[in-house]
Amino acid sequence: MNSQNNLSKLFPMIKTREQVLEEINSKDNLREKFETWTEDQKENFLSICTGAKGVKMLYDCYFKEILNPEYTPERLSALLSIIIGKKVTVKYQLPNDNTRIGDELSLVITDIVVELEDGTLANIEVQKLGYAFTGERASCYSADLLLRQYKRVRDSLKTNFSYKNIAPVYTIVFLESSPRSFKDFKNTFIHKFSAVSDSGLVLNMLQNYVFIPVDIFLEKLHNSGIQSELDAWLTFIGCDEPEFIIKLIEQYPLFK
Repeated sequence: MNSQNNLSKLFPMIKTREQVLEEINSKDNLREKFETWTEDQKENFLSICTGAKGVKMLYDCYFKEILNPEYTPERLSALLSIIIGKKVTVKYQLPNDNTRIGDELSLVITDIVVELEDGTLANIEVQKLGYAFTGERASCYSADLLLRQYKRVRDSLKTNFSYKNIAPVYTIVFLESSPRSFKDFKNTFIHKFSAVSDSGLVLNMLQNYVFIPVDIFLEKLHNSGIQSELDAWLTFIGCDEPEFIIKLIEQYPLFK
């Protein structure tokens, strides 16, 4: 690894490989756990610890820590504002429940209530999806999100319940491996969907979708670099290459 592209350049607290291994071997529980890993897992861990590579913030554990709606709502508000295209203020995170469809709870990065710039409230669920049946999956998750909100509001308001109390829902989907159909839009990294009438009639339809093909953005990043605030956020979320992480922090110090 070129020393100029090692993250220790920006983070002096990063340890050398020898120091990391010494710490692991100094404690029985750490050494035993380390030895259960494959060689690839060990090398990946050591590369991250020594700054030879970064981490993809899209991984659940990192995303939930760095963009925690309870402790750092301003960060998540900034990201969602860029994605949705209007000012978003995170209000609170919804508690996890066991009523979601299938075993898809593991896909949910965060499920929150936000206030939009016009003062209306909305439910936003951020997910990671794999390759297959992207539209079908997102439709089911959006319907599930809307139904859970309906039940929550109905149970809260009881006899005072009205359908006007149901807020818009946004299903934001990050794609690490985009379906082939996304490849035809190599310069578009945010795809928004909502219901629109073919007659021009306007109704308050509540379901909104945003698809973000992170893998396609990374191809653009390698060719063109970071050219906008959206590029900066997607680099922060999806890129683990020190060269681009260093450039990100140099151009946008707030990500350090």
